Amino acid sequence: MATPIQSRRELLTTAGAATVAAGTSQAAGGTAQAVVGGLAAQAPANRVFRIGVISASIDGRAQRTNGHTWHFAQYFHPEVNMAAIRRHLDPGSVRMFERYLRSPRYTFDQLPFPDTRITHVYANPADGLDNYIETFPGVRIARTLQELVENVDAVWLGDASGRGNDHFDLIAPALRRGLPTFCDKPIGGTVAETKRILDLAREHRAPIMSSSLFRHEFGMEQALRMRDSNEFGPLQYVLASMAGGYSRDGWFIYGHHPVWTVMTLCGPGVDAVSMYAREATAHALITYRDRMPAEVWYGRPDISSQYCHTSVHFARQVYQYTPAMEGDFWYGHHYEMFRMAHVFREMIRTRREPVPHAEILEVTAILHAGARSMAERGRLVALTEVMPRRE
Repeated sequence: MATPIQSRRELLTTAGAATVAAGTSQAAGGTAQAVVGGLAAQAPANRVFRIGVISASIDGRAQRTNGHTWHFAQYFHPEVNMAAIRRHLDPGSVRMFERYLRSPRYTFDQLPFPDTRITHVYANPADGLDNYIETFPGVRIARTLQELVENVDAVWLGDASGRGNDHFDLIAPALRRGLPTFCDKPIGGTVAETKRILDLAREHRAPIMSSSLFRHEFGMEQALRMRDSNEFGPLQYVLASMAGGYSRDGWFIYGHHPVWTVMTLCGPGVDAVSMYAREATAHALITYRDRMPAEVWYGRPDISSQYCHTSVHFARQVYQYTPAMEGDFWYGHHYEMFRMAHVFREMIRTRREPVPHAEILEVTAILHAGARSMAERGRLVALTEVMPRRE
């Protein structure tokens, strides 16, 4: 295992603020993106951005304690009612809030954000929203999406384990108003739906971000620094592994994570996918025409305590990482959630999209190409086979 260029603690204390302030786009994907809807400009120092939170459903069923609106979005709100957290969340989530998310020991010298506040929340069905507004003081329940988008500066759609089949309807009003919008994975349930969302954002010049937490792991940021410095030679191969048992349904939800790892490190331009599964383990080979392939191992049995593991092969070095920081998974999990929230916050401030549309679309296409390959005994399925036809 490669020795990091600097220790993680050194990077957090000396480089963290600079990366957060100036290098968000590069740290998250390596390429600065175009400004959407006007010239980029820093907001006035006293500006407070109003965030509207939307909780997606799971086939019409409410996610009452949707971790992607409770855990992920809480970074945008300065106040949390810890007594309500203890009443409404599971013991593991309570410990996470107490020990990390709202601990003064783990602020990364950035938290709480001084210029964001959640002002409205919406879900259909609205089950659990009374608990949400009790937990986050000052937040109001929006009766309609129109009410929400008319009273906020940006929208965060969170989906812990849904299929994405309600995402277009939930975020379309925000995109039509040109609001900076985060749309959780899976951004669209199909490749066509993902393209439909991206096209609507482009039409109305609404900055949009969709991502996986795996894009924002500390180890990922380190791997990108190593790739971009070329200190160890060119990137040659990536093996992105994830624990948990593979299933076809789970592939379309959680398969996003290791696929995003490959996309973030290797970039867009994927040619084809070959995938094979046996019992609860699956392997996908992701090929390019102009570079070495990458591999996804979903359901890797030896990393259950680590959640995921990534091997990044350079010409003269192999760098391996997990979500843990200082050997602490939950500390690292807090960091990757914080970083994803911060990247979105920077998109609100600058209207600069941190994730290229091509990457977002290709991730969805890779998942569907992999599923088709599975159904056809591992045939190498070209991405063009699953991409929507141009009209």
